[in-house]
Amino acid sequence: MAKPKKKKRKHKPGGWQDWLSDRILRGAIWLALRLPIRARLWLMGRLVRHLVAPLAGYRQRAEENLRHIWPDMGVLDRRRLADLVADNAGRTMIDNYDVHGLMRRMQHATVSGEGLAAVEAAKEAGQPVLFVTGHFGNFEAPRAALVARGYRIGGLYRPMSNPFFNAHYAANMHALSDPVFEQGRRGTMGLVKHIREGGMGVLLFDVYDSAGATIDFMGQPAPTLTSAADIALKTGALLVPFFGIRQPDGVSFEAVFEAPIEHGDPVEMMREATRRLEARVRAHPEQWFWIHRRWKPKRQRKRAAAKMAP
Repeated sequence: MAKPKKKKRKHKPGGWQDWLSDRILRGAIWLALRLPIRARLWLMGRLVRHLVAPLAGYRQRAEENLRHIWPDMGVLDRRRLADLVADNAGRTMIDNYDVHGLMRRMQHATVSGEGLAAVEAAKEAGQPVLFVTGHFGNFEAPRAALVARGYRIGGLYRPMSNPFFNAHYAANMHALSDPVFEQGRRGTMGLVKHIREGGMGVLLFDVYDSAGATIDFMGQPAPTLTSAADIALKTGALLVPFFGIRQPDGVSFEAVFEAPIEHGDPVEMMREATRRLEARVRAHPEQWFWIHRRWKPKRQRKRAAAKMAP
């Protein structure tokens, strides 16, 4: 008689793994900020790739997502790509902990795209703008580029699952530009008020939320909130996708502001935003945060099996 399989213990937020991961990262951040920029980025990239990602389960999750999207990808290619994703995550983290340094770098960075003229015109006219992006490249780089040029860009962020890390992560977002709101009813209302008054803000929309509309992302259904489109419609704001693309040197960025998404049905607006992000991910798969549980493939496989059962 076969023995029943043992259930894997779920990782509880706030447990010893989170505490240990946070302590390692805090120490590395303190050390890295005292190094020259290239050495700093190299150190944090390698630390997250070789220590934090395996310890926190990020590498495994990234490989599961890659297998879900590209099932024909070889094991070694999946591992290599998952490692590059972790490396970019480490570099992005330390980029964003040097707020003033990032703004200095982005002040002289290449800023391009069809939407740039529309954003500049909106600023002059006092028209609100809501930027949308994903966890790609460095999503704070375009915001830093605008702040360095005299813009005030607010935002709404989703708290990190690691509560120890979230405390200083949130404080750092405020340091770049206020107002910044925590995701939730109260935070959303605060952002809407800021946008309605002619302000500018940023929303990241590429996270799993069971309440979202089902929109295909990378060829697989992914629940996607329509919050960004709803806010744009409610406030009359331009909805502008932007992306901070890390360059081959691993240090510099190009900030790309795409043409505003036309107002219409909220789901279709987010479908277009998803297409824009998808194009960037296909061009630079190592720069998207495959660590996220974007699709929850195991749950989707169970649902599919249940539908097929007699």
